[in-house]
Amino acid sequence: MPSTLEAPIVAVTVYPHHARITRRGSAALGGETRFVFAGLPWNLDTDSVRVTGSGPAVIAGVDVAVERHPAPADASLRALTEQRRADQAVVDEVADAVAAETAKVDLLTGLATRSGKSFAKALAEGTAEPPRVAEVTDALGTQLAEALGKRRELGIRLARLRDDLKALDREIEAKQGASEVDSAAVTVELESHEDGAEIGLELSYVVANASWEPGYDVRVRGEDVSLTWYGRITQHTGEDWPECELALSTARPANTVEVPELDPWFLDRLRPVQPSMARMAYGSASPAGGGIPESVGMPAPAAPAMAARTASAEQGTTAVTYRPGRPVAVPSGAQGHRTTLAQLELTAKLGHVTAPVVSPEAFLRATVVNTSEHTLRPGKASVFHETEFVGTTRLDVWAPGEELELALGVDDRIRVERELTHRTASKATLSGVRKREAAYTTTIVNHSPREAVVTVLDQAPVSRDDAITVRDVRTVPEPVERTELGEYTWRLTLAPGAKSAVTLGYRVDVAKGVELAGWRE
Repeated sequence: MPSTLEAPIVAVTVYPHHARITRRGSAALGGETRFVFAGLPWNLDTDSVRVTGSGPAVIAGVDVAVERHPAPADASLRALTEQRRADQAVVDEVADAVAAETAKVDLLTGLATRSGKSFAKALAEGTAEPPRVAEVTDALGTQLAEALGKRRELGIRLARLRDDLKALDREIEAKQGASEVDSAAVTVELESHEDGAEIGLELSYVVANASWEPGYDVRVRGEDVSLTWYGRITQHTGEDWPECELALSTARPANTVEVPELDPWFLDRLRPVQPSMARMAYGSASPAGGGIPESVGMPAPAAPAMAARTASAEQGTTAVTYRPGRPVAVPSGAQGHRTTLAQLELTAKLGHVTAPVVSPEAFLRATVVNTSEHTLRPGKASVFHETEFVGTTRLDVWAPGEELELALGVDDRIRVERELTHRTASKATLSGVRKREAAYTTTIVNHSPREAVVTVLDQAPVSRDDAITVRDVRTVPEPVERTELGEYTWRLTLAPGAKSAVTLGYRVDVAKGVELAGWRE
């Protein structure tokens, strides 16, 4: 029988959809040359298993097998199950004590009732002494009060114990959903001629049901932007990762690695297909993938901000690996466990944008340039403006030097009003053409204590029919940008308390007999 090797997890590299686990152990060669790493996830990728060692021995073979167990292979789940049995015994003991106190209360209550009737009869006949009756009554009352108080205390304790038991049941249920009964075992066969020598073995393997994705906290204070980049780790591998060397990699391990090849690109004459000769075509795709790399709230004004421990980045040929500055433990079943990767201090250019044809609000917007050396991966971002939570957005790939726009919510200090100032609708003329004219004036007032740059968006209709023509588009002042789809952009700079306005007007000619659709005022 091979000897079981105690080999705890010493390093974990998490990929976007997998994880690479490294275990390390040591043993003495005392006539035994076969050692087994037991209790591994049963669904580990057998092709990814690698064993290395140190010491006066040679690795002669490595075997991977699945072990069948009557009970869960997860040691933590077995411990929870044993704890549940012990807690249930305590609950049963307290429940028995409550039942005993209840019986005692019922006995004393019945005794008091019967004694009361007997004492009342004896007092009426003059055969009982009143002091003796009072003494017995007081004794019964004291015992009944003590029994009621103890039953009440036991009832409170029993309720708390049952609540704790329910919480333990939920934890066991969550563990059972991620844990497997069976496990894998890796057996290593060594060759050595030195009995008693100390050898070290290291095992690495890749498992599924583990992933990480980037997340961000973006805090805007004036023109300063603080961006915290963290990794959200999720793992349901069935084994707890203790405090160990944790790394997050952008590589994507795959089962197959193939270099793409080009097929010929043919051009031919288009030949109509006869209905009776039509055939259904089927296509196939070749799997492809990448290989597994070998290396794996606002602070109080009087107190300084608390620094965040960030990760170091290792640039590989096709991937980046981030290593947190301290060992990190991630239990099985963890959902969104956070570890900080980087803290970036950037500068924002603030401005406002409004589209009064859609909504009369002015939205504060921050334009930020990524001046760091990091290429930020796509992920969910929580945006804060000063101390207020604005909302969430999703960041796309943000490369160094690239510009990003962040919406910071409605600024009620910038007031916007859009008014229909001109409207006419004429009947058909001799040529049969009907005309409609409209003009809108948008007024913007800056009630904030500082200068504001406001981008105003408006639009004129665009015709999709030759019988409908949009003419005489008038804009005051001249927009800084216009598109063929009828979109107009103005950029206004308003001093504190200042007011400005933009006007957009147009005429629409409709041919005789044509009903106009899509007109709005």
